[in-house]
Amino acid sequence: MLAAAALTAGCAGLAAAEPLPPIVFVHGNGDTAALWLTTLWRFESNGWPRARLHAVHLPYPLARDSDDKPQPGRTSTADYRAYLAVEIDRVLAATGARQVVLFANSRGGNPVRSYAMNGGAAKVSHAILGGTPNHGVRFDPVNNPSNEFNGAGPFLQALNNQGAAGVEVTPGPRWMTIRSDNNDKFAQPEGTWIGAPGKAAGVNVDGPELRGALNAVLPGVDHRETSFGPQAFAAAFQFITGRAPDTTGFKPEARVTLSGQVSGLGLDNDPTRGVFVNNLPLAGAVVEVFATDPASGERLGPARWQGTVGADGRWGPFNADSSAPHEFVIAAPGYAVTHIYRTPFPCSSSIVNLRADRLLDADKAAGAVLTFTRPRGYFSLPRDRVVFDGVEPAPGIPRGVAGLAASKIKLPAGPPRAVVGEFNGERIVARSWPAADNHVVLLELH
Repeated sequence: MLAAAALTAGCAGLAAAEPLPPIVFVHGNGDTAALWLTTLWRFESNGWPRARLHAVHLPYPLARDSDDKPQPGRTSTADYRAYLAVEIDRVLAATGARQVVLFANSRGGNPVRSYAMNGGAAKVSHAILGGTPNHGVRFDPVNNPSNEFNGAGPFLQALNNQGAAGVEVTPGPRWMTIRSDNNDKFAQPEGTWIGAPGKAAGVNVDGPELRGALNAVLPGVDHRETSFGPQAFAAAFQFITGRAPDTTGFKPEARVTLSGQVSGLGLDNDPTRGVFVNNLPLAGAVVEVFATDPASGERLGPARWQGTVGADGRWGPFNADSSAPHEFVIAAPGYAVTHIYRTPFPCSSSIVNLRADRLLDADKAAGAVLTFTRPRGYFSLPRDRVVFDGVEPAPGIPRGVAGLAASKIKLPAGPPRAVVGEFNGERIVARSWPAADNHVVLLELH
């Protein structure tokens, strides 16, 4: 293990003298491994070997409407548990470790708890659940109790009543929950963010807590920041190691190498719901990567990397300029030409995952369509400063509980120009591309 640590230095250099445990990161509903990007950088910047940090990438990340009814393109709680079990065994075999640390966000906590309860506890030293709705996003014994997010349903009832009085966790691992004080959209007494505005949800802001766990409360953070934010990282690092991290930021690498997977969108069998996400590889997609001017978003010369992805959907590796922002372009049959603008990457990553997008029928008459997106958190007003193309706050972002992670604008027809997105000091400059030629643009925050 020490040899592996010496060979796999991350952003901070070599690992600590004592072997550090492998960590398996488990994403939530509809999400990808890529959401853990900055968390991995933070662990690496505090000496964790890159080879001991593994983020799972569930092919079908959306939960079924009813856990007990098969649904194409979606997974049950048992499906996710089985997938996680395979990943844990793979990590243990690769590292030679006896146990892993599991760090989950939102729905990802469900397979972690289920895995431990169903025989896997001995392979887990620590389990950290950020924003997991451990008592449901609603408590309703009448309406669809088989939904895995219903606190009155059989899945969560089994997890929360394991036999020991007053204890809601499986013995063996050390358990920690991380929750917001009152800004988690899925831990609210009123049902606005679960499609039931004005109705009681039957849960409260303390719903993610578990009896028998160390329950950490972070003021002001949103649902995703309970896992992906710097405060959540600091709490998790302290829980695992017994000490505070040296930094909650990133220690830049001299040489940055990037790669990842390209995926697309599936079609729901219910035509009223249209497209839904999956993490299947989008074989045959053509990817180009350009360095861009930080002031104008213009490309700085020809593509720094280009290629057609194979059956595994992997693109790269690409040796990036760590001082330059980049534009990632995806072209694939059945999709719009997708332009994704990102700020400079301070560290390497193999999970810079790219998703091809489609131009909606309602947007085809626009001159250009651009979306400013924050995958690892939500925009929260008045907590955040969010400016999009000079409009503050960015269009469509409501005040109150943080619930939206994207703002979209439609520009009139005209020549290409710079479009700027700003969020709490992070600034992305993109270019408008014509919707008439089937282009969409995303400004994606780290």
